[in-house]
Amino acid sequence: MTTKPRKPWRVILTQNGVRLVQIDHTSENKAFEHVRQGLRSGADTARVEQWESGQWRWFDTITADEIPND
Repeated sequence: MTTKPRKPWRVILTQNGVRLVQIDHTSENKAFEHVRQGLRSGADTARVEQWESGQWRWFDTITADEIPND
């Protein structure tokens, strides 16, 4: 059996199809704050994954045009 990681949320930022960074987070809120910061800083796509049932599963994909510029 695979143990749940200490940081069960993962953000993968890409730009033009190239992976820029992958960072794990302790909460959904922290993951989505990273998504907002990353997309405002030049990444064009963020994939969010969650650890569930012993594996990483897709949770959401967000593009830069979905983030308001406030």
